[in-house]
Amino acid sequence: MNETLKNINARYTCRDFKDTPVSQEQLDELVKAALSSPSAMNLQPWHVVFVTDKAIVDELDKEGIDILSTAEDKSTYERMMERGGKLFYNAPCLAVVLSDGTKWGTLDSGILCQNLVLAAESMGLGTCIVGMAGIPLGGPNADEYAKRLNFPKDHSFAIGVLVGEINSGKEPHEHDLNKVSFIG
Repeated sequence: MNETLKNINARYTCRDFKDTPVSQEQLDELVKAALSSPSAMNLQPWHVVFVTDKAIVDELDKEGIDILSTAEDKSTYERMMERGGKLFYNAPCLAVVLSDGTKWGTLDSGILCQNLVLAAESMGLGTCIVGMAGIPLGGPNADEYAKRLNFPKDHSFAIGVLVGEINSGKEPHEHDLNKVSFIG
């Protein structure tokens, strides 16, 4: 099996990161991989903000948990509390992927995330794709965070990716072949 397929099959959602910062060299490689992503008509409708200031990541984490704690439906809050009370699992880096809102922006941002997580896997880093980063980034302080994180005015949150050294790991999920059909 080639290295690409090994990385695809080995990658899993990491929910336990070490405090170790992601190095600038690692970040540079992740940026290259992310920006190498294909997009519809090569419009590249994304902007990525790599948040490596742990205080900001922790602040966003707390904001998200606080918002979840006041939601009418407490199921997500309870699930997160069972997992240690963290949205971002102590990750030292949060890549915030923004979309320009065009027709294919969200889809293309997802493709970028896949490149990013597979590159991280190939570098021995853990990742977790986190839509829940949209909770604090879309909450009551959304405008403040957009300003602090220097979001371009015409872009909004699409998806987030946590990146860091793995503290404890697990096996990737098993393949469910019932999710596949063949015609022809």
